[in-house]
Amino acid sequence: MKRKLFAFVVGAVMIFPCFCFAANEEIQVYMDDLSQPGHFGIDIHNNVVISGDKNAPYPGGLAPRHQYRLTPEFYYGLTKTLELGGYLLGTRSADGQTHFEGEKVRLKYIAPHDADHGFFWGANLEVGRTNLYASPQPWNAELKGIAGYRTGNWTFAINPNFDWSLSSGGGPVTLNVDGKVAYKVTEKTQIGLEAYNELGPLRNLQALNQNSKTLYLALEHDFGAFDLNAGIGRGLTTDADKWVLKFIVGTHF
Repeated sequence: MKRKLFAFVVGAVMIFPCFCFAANEEIQVYMDDLSQPGHFGIDIHNNVVISGDKNAPYPGGLAPRHQYRLTPEFYYGLTKTLELGGYLLGTRSADGQTHFEGEKVRLKYIAPHDADHGFFWGANLEVGRTNLYASPQPWNAELKGIAGYRTGNWTFAINPNFDWSLSSGGGPVTLNVDGKVAYKVTEKTQIGLEAYNELGPLRNLQALNQNSKTLYLALEHDFGAFDLNAGIGRGLTTDADKWVLKFIVGTHF
């Protein structure tokens, strides 16, 4: 098992950085998956901005264009409804410089439900400390709602995300709403659409043509030893990166 984990991590790290092309550290709609109690898992989040802004979003930040982001995520099943996880954030900018941006921890809850049919819900609380490359505020938090429904071969899910800074003078609470619709082509393969929508400050939501909004065509496949979520995203607003490619490779043990 140790050899399997080592080979998985090294392979993912060696293969994906060669793209050297950033978006958020994880581009995924949270679902009802949890590690079994007493078991570990790891996801390797990768994304590259193929076409985006050449300018940094704030002084000290990194320009998105041709930036590659690598985020290993480790998680552990505490109970049948609770999972503890953590992220290590890293990027490689267009000039080839690598940066470690910080770390985050999360606690995910999923209510008991039928895993194959019907409604599911839960929540994920995340707290992290990052440097200036990732955010102008070092301490930040996010509360993510998780809701979805399965019927036949179709799956629908939505994540309302409330983000705020834990640092002094960090600004207002903001709202993002992410969602997905997926169709099961085979027992191991799904295709679908994922939407990621920034709506601005919670007390003053902005027009739909403002902030970043991106639509992804996504593929999910279970290879047995590991699973894959891959997608190509198209920015729908001027604030969004124009084209983004993402890969998430995961395994459990």
